[in-house]
Amino acid sequence: MKRFRTAVIGCGAIHGSHADVLADAPFSELRAVVDVVPDRAARSAAKYGCRAETDWTRVLEDPEIESVHLCTPHYLHAPMASALLRAGKCVLTEKPMGISVAQCEEMVRAADDSGRQLGVCFQNRYNTTSLHLRDLVRSGRAGRVLGARAVLTWGRGADYYVGSPWKGTWEKEGGGVLINQAIHTLDLLQWVLGMPAALKGTADQRSLQDTIEVEDTAEATLRYADGTRAYFFATNGYPTDRAVEVEVVLEKAVARVCGDLTVTWADGTIETASERNVRAGAKAYWGGSHRDLIQDFYDCLDEGRLFPVDGRQGIQAIRLIRALYDSSERREWVTI
Repeated sequence: MKRFRTAVIGCGAIHGSHADVLADAPFSELRAVVDVVPDRAARSAAKYGCRAETDWTRVLEDPEIESVHLCTPHYLHAPMASALLRAGKCVLTEKPMGISVAQCEEMVRAADDSGRQLGVCFQNRYNTTSLHLRDLVRSGRAGRVLGARAVLTWGRGADYYVGSPWKGTWEKEGGGVLINQAIHTLDLLQWVLGMPAALKGTADQRSLQDTIEVEDTAEATLRYADGTRAYFFATNGYPTDRAVEVEVVLEKAVARVCGDLTVTWADGTIETASERNVRAGAKAYWGGSHRDLIQDFYDCLDEGRLFPVDGRQGIQAIRLIRALYDSSERREWVTI
């Protein structure tokens, strides 16, 4: 397998999920890490044995770097990715790929025009339980979908936002719990069930109104073309971070993911699937599938295959989020 010369831009909380893989993998030679905070960049460079930069354009202009991972604040994903793609680099960006549909569409154009790959980190698609759930639903062996629900109850206090001033703002984060935390859950819903025809929902402040200008709580009803409905709820106001719950009711079974997957069949038979990619420590609720996603990204680059979580896939969650914000403002159903 080819060894790609790589870089990571952004040395914040999620940075290690990328750099840890790139520094050890046979498919990567980690050349540089970038952060606007010099000490943070220097610490990362010392840990991973590469050079430190504080100006991301040094990576943009480096002809030897072939692939770049974006772990920057949300508002920087789109302009950085588009520029890097047009400079001939492949890009794997953390979610959200952009904070507007227009930004995401420009990123897709940049990938198409350059012939380079654009990937989006929806790593929960690589969870063992997610793969089993999608296969069960898409195979049809449990009959048609009758309905679904998804629930995320996590906790973010004032310190979380004060420590990262770009968060909690429309301009730089692009939203609140929807675009930062629950975006993975919405992506899983549409990946398993398909995109809904319309939705109606609300985005509100219930606990952090004195700290942020965006929503900390949101809910929606997703309506599909055949009349099926899915119900969604997310909040950052819970005392702790609980496992995300996704449940799909089918004609012959009820499938529920909450940590592990449990499938309860109409005849009383129960099947279970344990999650293989488990993350340890305080961020265990993030899931442990970054490594699998990154491996697949480089397998696709090496073999000349299209990465399955590309820009056209990544944009779908943004379409849902923007539709929910629109519905909340208009207080009516919004067509997707």
